[in-house]
Amino acid sequence: MRFLHHLLSIARKDIVTELRTRETLGGMFIFAVLVVLIFNFAFELRADNVRAVAPGALWVTFTFAGMLGLGRSFTVEKDQGSLEGLLLAPVDRSAVYLGKTAANVFFMLVVEIIVLPVSAVLFDQPLLQAQLLVVILLGTVGFASVGTLLSAVSANTRAREVMLPILLFPIAVPVIIAAVKLTAAVLDTGSVAEAGIWWPLLIAFDAIFLVVSSLVFEYAVEY
Repeated sequence: MRFLHHLLSIARKDIVTELRTRETLGGMFIFAVLVVLIFNFAFELRADNVRAVAPGALWVTFTFAGMLGLGRSFTVEKDQGSLEGLLLAPVDRSAVYLGKTAANVFFMLVVEIIVLPVSAVLFDQPLLQAQLLVVILLGTVGFASVGTLLSAVSANTRAREVMLPILLFPIAVPVIIAAVKLTAAVLDTGSVAEAGIWWPLLIAFDAIFLVVSSLVFEYAVEY
């Protein structure tokens, strides 16, 4: 019970701080909308079948916008000198990690919920489906679980803005590909049942990386 309280307190702290400043959400939202607009004009000019490229464009938008938020997850506290205080608090390090991950998932979902209707109109695709929302949730959890851990690692490096995407995208490839395949399956057939192994792969990725990242987070922040 104490562990859950600590987890929720850390997540609530990040969310309340962000709602006061709106620095991260504002940048993520503007970036996501710009990417969707660019993809829309590119597809209109060069692609005959928008449905074939819409899933990839959607997840490129989500992951790149999400990376902006993940990059600020620890760097802001690092620059303000509050990260050391957080790590010195009598709190399980895994609770810190899961609280940060929960906040990052929240930020990404807020942006995705706003961008999804815009993408549905611009791409002229039925993106507002229950199964697709589940895929987006699981894909976001998987991407944020890896990104939060690597954000803690890159926060202690000089070239942290460059280091995070270099570390993040190679490891997050399975969850991104699985999310794109499942999104395509929903748009093509209306069901994830036709996506083969990608559904269990996405669920397994989320579970494995949440557990592994919780265990190694303590060593990552001491690096």
